[in-house]
Amino acid sequence: MAKANAAPMTAKVHETARAHMAIAVHEPKVGYGEKLILENLAFTIESGERVAILGRSGAGKSTLLNLIYAKCAPQAALVPQAHALVRTLSVFHNVYMGQLDRHSTWRNLRTLIVPNAVQKAEVEAILSLVGLSEFLFTPTGALSGGQQQRVSVARALYSQRPILVADEPISALDQSQGDRLLTALRQSCDTLVIALHDVRLALAHATRIIALDKGMVWLDAPANTLQWHDLAPLYETSA
Repeated sequence: MAKANAAPMTAKVHETARAHMAIAVHEPKVGYGEKLILENLAFTIESGERVAILGRSGAGKSTLLNLIYAKCAPQAALVPQAHALVRTLSVFHNVYMGQLDRHSTWRNLRTLIVPNAVQKAEVEAILSLVGLSEFLFTPTGALSGGQQQRVSVARALYSQRPILVADEPISALDQSQGDRLLTALRQSCDTLVIALHDVRLALAHATRIIALDKGMVWLDAPANTLQWHDLAPLYETSA
């Protein structure tokens, strides 16, 4: 059942995606209160781009992702670094939350108690994309950290928003699992903006690299013009 429904669900994501506009980020200063995090931001993300945000811990990647998400929230799904799952609910119900705002309160309450066959098939199809279809009604809290991370990604995919903004969505996965998940995201979403810690996977899956350092954009370039050694200085420890 999951394999039969996976293609139609993915097609819906692409169909919705065609309408969204470019994301303009032009901010002289970004911070919290009096604390400055980023400055001199001036770039635009076009529809269809796959942007990897790179930088050392504390460089401002999460702040930038939150800013981008705020600018396109009606059309974007967010995968937060902390997953934001309800551990006592099943995997099905956590993924279904991606579409809570599209249905009536009555339908959502009914689904909480007795999901119908169509809903189960749709969620299972999305879970198959992230390799978790066998955990449909497993309590989310019983899963490993990496599996919970994939549930969070599945919820974002199920929302069928044209833009996916994700904060380290593969940090709990090994490189092989991360590669498979990023491939699924590429195939299922139109526009991706993802903070990553793995430079090699970023170069393999992104069309554009935006690297942050010392609160500013250190590099913004097409991924196919870069190699590992171009980005290595970003991670070198300052003397």
